[in-house]
Amino acid sequence: MPDTPAAARLPALLPETFDMLVYPVSRLSGTLTAQPSKNYTTRYLLAAALSQGQTRVVGVATSEDAEALLRCLHDWGAGIEHVGNDVVIQGFGARPRNGVTLNPGNAGAVARFLMAVAALTEETRFVTDYQGSLGRRPQADLLLALERLGARVQSEDGRLPIEIRGGTGLRGGPLEVSAEKSSQYASALMFLAPLLPGGLNLRLTGDIKSRAPLRQTLATLLAFGVRSQASEDLSRIDIPGGQTYRLARAEVPGDYPGSAAILAAAATLPGEVTVSNLRPDDLQGEREAVEVLREMGAYISRQGERITVRGGQPLRAVKRDGDTFTDAVQALTAAAASATGTTTWENIYTLRLKECDRISDTRRELEKLGLKAGETENSLTVTGGPVAGGVTVDGHGDHRMIMLLTLIGMRAERPIRITGAHHIRKSYPQFFAHLEGLGGRFEALPNTREE
Repeated sequence: MPDTPAAARLPALLPETFDMLVYPVSRLSGTLTAQPSKNYTTRYLLAAALSQGQTRVVGVATSEDAEALLRCLHDWGAGIEHVGNDVVIQGFGARPRNGVTLNPGNAGAVARFLMAVAALTEETRFVTDYQGSLGRRPQADLLLALERLGARVQSEDGRLPIEIRGGTGLRGGPLEVSAEKSSQYASALMFLAPLLPGGLNLRLTGDIKSRAPLRQTLATLLAFGVRSQASEDLSRIDIPGGQTYRLARAEVPGDYPGSAAILAAAATLPGEVTVSNLRPDDLQGEREAVEVLREMGAYISRQGERITVRGGQPLRAVKRDGDTFTDAVQALTAAAASATGTTTWENIYTLRLKECDRISDTRRELEKLGLKAGETENSLTVTGGPVAGGVTVDGHGDHRMIMLLTLIGMRAERPIRITGAHHIRKSYPQFFAHLEGLGGRFEALPNTREE
């Protein structure tokens, strides 16, 4: 593996599949605009399709998740028109097309949101090309809730492929759903609720995970004219039935989870990086990553929607409940890997149920890089230290893992190779290009990961 030669600039169009060679760099500097939020893009596009009129969703994320959702909404009968970076959707309201097979790719939230809406159809079947990833993720808690509503469900032990038969017999009313493994089950039912005659009186049971995305769903419903009431702890959410989604224009905010990786990279290397389009009052839980980096010792300032990091300051370890910023844990782990002391992320069991096991798989890759890491069922620890590099690490088909390994590679002594790095497209297709614009150095290589 080469040690020092300058990497050629990345081509404008990367291969369909590739590994990425990450070269060490001495500093990062520059300004970029945060990509559109993956979570809000998903919510706005779905709400637009559930509308009876036309909605222009402004500044849509270009991720594979967004593409998967648009493909499924089109198959269900929504009109889809791309206008620059916007998408104009002619909704199907409460009448998605019957008898359709939907393939949400590897998009877990997309699959779950659509499964709940499928209860409006006489029959919808769900499949995936990613049986080893989305295909192994649990859906049973959501399917059980749909069965309680009167839908008929067929699945392989609560996993894809899944067939859902609903139709006109579903009335709504009181309904319990577990929030132990994911908040996405509840969000999915919240999108369905206003289109049922009786609405839903949701009761979320167990230790509720990831409350921030639930608040994003409630905010989306409100923006589209849907009334709801929720308890402060979100254990009770009441949404009256017989309502209509309607909004002419929805503007997608900047993405905090992806931007957390840029900010963490900037904190670990000398230089000054500014990221714009990050609203200070955003409901994305990963906004907390800014405060976590500050607590670690990073110099960060904010002016409105612009966040500036002056990197190269010594970082120190922290101990935090990671459930409030789940999708930033991997990026912040990269910062922790360069900090003095041992960082602990607690209450993060749900990370085991993502595209890969983001606790065990992260520990293994950190150890492969020569770092000390540990885990419990519910936590991850990493002790900061130097990274020699010169090794190949596994991206595990997980966009957040690829971000973590990239950030560590940029401060290693020698290059590292990340297998299956094309999976970054799931949430942040421009990730490597954005880092390259700040001073990162990369080389796309033939993919060695068996797909």
